[in-house]
Amino acid sequence: MGMTRARKQEEIEDLKGRMENSEIIVLTQNTGLDAKSITDLRLEMRKNEVGFKVVKNTLAKIAAKGTNGEKIIDMFAGPVGMATSQDPVAAAKVAHNFAKGNDKLVILGGIYGDMILDVAGVKQLASLPSLDELRSKIIGLIQAPAQKIAQITQIPAQQLVGVTKAYAEKG
Repeated sequence: MGMTRARKQEEIEDLKGRMENSEIIVLTQNTGLDAKSITDLRLEMRKNEVGFKVVKNTLAKIAAKGTNGEKIIDMFAGPVGMATSQDPVAAAKVAHNFAKGNDKLVILGGIYGDMILDVAGVKQLASLPSLDELRSKIIGLIQAPAQKIAQITQIPAQQLVGVTKAYAEKG
């Protein structure tokens, strides 16, 4: 039994929302992936705050109209999975890393903002640090000088206590 018209419309709205509210869309071809591999991929995506959905191409093409996804409409062919994320690096990184370990997942390309990505573009994005990694590096850089200042200001106080103690014992 196929999808009802109402269910198809819900699916189109869901896909359209994903395309409109994402910084990046990465498309993959899932030919030959078994259920366990798809589940592992979904778990890895979810862990990295990436949405992943195996799409019906006809519905995805309808949903793409009027969104950035319209520019990659020709990539919706065969069994396609769509990874979407607010973090442009996360979707590319998870898809790329999973594809390295599983040759049945093939990256087709995607779109980031107005840029259409080919396989090499997705791979290049995957090599960049994620937003969380960048945030932690920035916090580390900001905290390092503060820690050094705290250490420097404590040293003279410790020396002053030692000198005062020595005078007290002497006198």
